[in-house]
Amino acid sequence: MTVEASFARLRDRIESQLDAALPSPADAPRRLHQAMRHSVLGGGKRMRPLLVHAAGEVFGTDPHQLDAPAMAVELIHAYSLVHDDLPAMDDDALRRGKPTTHIAFDEATAILAGDALQTRAFSLLAEAALPAELRVACLQALAHASGAAGMCGGQALDIDATGQLQSLDALTRMHALKTGALIRAAVRMGALCGHAPAADLARLDRFADALGLAFQVRDDILDVEASSEQLGKTAGKDVAQDKSTFPALLGMDGAKAKLDELSAVMHDALAAYGEEANALRALGRLAIERDH
Repeated sequence: MTVEASFARLRDRIESQLDAALPSPADAPRRLHQAMRHSVLGGGKRMRPLLVHAAGEVFGTDPHQLDAPAMAVELIHAYSLVHDDLPAMDDDALRRGKPTTHIAFDEATAILAGDALQTRAFSLLAEAALPAELRVACLQALAHASGAAGMCGGQALDIDATGQLQSLDALTRMHALKTGALIRAAVRMGALCGHAPAADLARLDRFADALGLAFQVRDDILDVEASSEQLGKTAGKDVAQDKSTFPALLGMDGAKAKLDELSAVMHDALAAYGEEANALRALGRLAIERDH
């Protein structure tokens, strides 16, 4: 089976499991449950859960052990998008080619849906059929990546920097938290489930750090070059909101050269592994070559 076919099957598996893990839209409070499902199901690249499975694959992990961490990281990602799209944040009306949650429902429901998705993520991990020590390690990794030391901290830095010219170092640090921390947690949870030794965790951290930054550099490039229809979200938002981006600081050629540099880092980080890391390599390429 090709890597692409394996990803397609995994996406179907992840979609089915997320559907089962979310509350029924027929149960009260129905509007909240419907908003949660709107925010998660029927779209998205599922990059983060795929990374959990790909990292676990390096160490021959039973896929069933990876299901709860994969779902948990995707629910955290979905909650972050719901809140990121709110009027008080990025104020966007389009996500994954459909109305954002606060547009499809209302602002209060969107806030509650994001909150509920976050708590559901941690309950899935806490209840996972994994050894207690492994559950705690995954909970710790995901919580650290999600909070002030990770994604939320990066979002706060992004808000503070709007309308200001950031240095390249400041922009890189902001995105290492806002985007990179959750990607790193996804890879780490997969490796932890495979009982990876410390040296392997360090190698995969390097891979994930480069992948997270590459994903954001490519996102910045697409915000300039792609249409809203291609992106499934509003194009040109960064320029409209006067945000620093990698193309703005490095030029378009410089931003694309940065992608090449990060691709080399990812390749080197995985050099110690053979075919068992092919899924991770493919996800690295996808982050750099994607057109939406």
